[in-house]
Amino acid sequence: MGIIEVQNLTKDYGSGRGVFDVSFSVDKGEVFGFLGPNGAGKSTTIRHLMGFSKPQSGSTRIFGKDTFDRYYEVLRNVGYIPGEIALPAGLTGREFIRMMQDLQHCKNDEYLKYLMDMFKLDPSGDTKRMSLGVKRKLAVVTAFMSDPDVLILDEPTSGLDPVMQEVFIEYVRKEKERGKTILLSSHIFSEVDATCDRIAIIKDGRIVSDFIADDLKHASQKNYLVGFADSAELNKFVAEAGKSEIMKVIDTDVPRLTVTVSTDDKYINEVIARLSSYKIVNFGHVKETLEDYFMSYYKEDKSFGGALK
Repeated sequence: MGIIEVQNLTKDYGSGRGVFDVSFSVDKGEVFGFLGPNGAGKSTTIRHLMGFSKPQSGSTRIFGKDTFDRYYEVLRNVGYIPGEIALPAGLTGREFIRMMQDLQHCKNDEYLKYLMDMFKLDPSGDTKRMSLGVKRKLAVVTAFMSDPDVLILDEPTSGLDPVMQEVFIEYVRKEKERGKTILLSSHIFSEVDATCDRIAIIKDGRIVSDFIADDLKHASQKNYLVGFADSAELNKFVAEAGKSEIMKVIDTDVPRLTVTVSTDDKYINEVIARLSSYKIVNFGHVKETLEDYFMSYYKEDKSFGGALK
């Protein structure tokens, strides 16, 4: 049983919006990446996990307890960073921190100072006049200051500069080593790739892939770019490869006279032997990144535009 559990979660807002039959779990000491563009269903899932919304069907549990029915009991040991930061007016950052300490029934000024130093947070200003970056730092510090066992992070580095993003990534790695259970929702590939043990891709409210991060990095199925001397050779190869059981053409660029083929490591010598009968001008391995893998699900969807980084 995972520390975090989402089972067949469905919340239909109509017009294709919501989440549909979403299931995943996160074990102790694991960082689980929830990857998708804005509007894909990441924040909706997290709001249910935090007990803010009741599922139409399915369930969300933390520590084996239903997060909606046992909201206050569950969240005592959960650190949460929301995707959008809304701070109360009329408070300084320091007053907000004290208010959150009272709500969390936890006051550890030594650890608080450690976090403020790490993230270079000056909490003296008025919350409504803070820049987005300072607001985000304040949210990060207040989420972590009680040293909770579970961290639920929704777009946690949005608004942070590149230096602070790296500081955050290193902090997440250290928290994982300490045995924390972490759900990281993000659309930033580098952030997910650097921290996560497992990754789920969500599209249109449904999980379309759930995989171990290292499996992608060390997959036996690999892609190769082949350059041909002329179009006749390219067309002849594409025709042959279409009948092959050991390789598959996944992209053809006729103007550049190149073909991208996919094959398993165990067939590579045979593939090279077949290629040797053609007039080849170049041949090389194309490393598949997390972004490449993600785009294989979203390549026909132009709606997210610049939502991914």
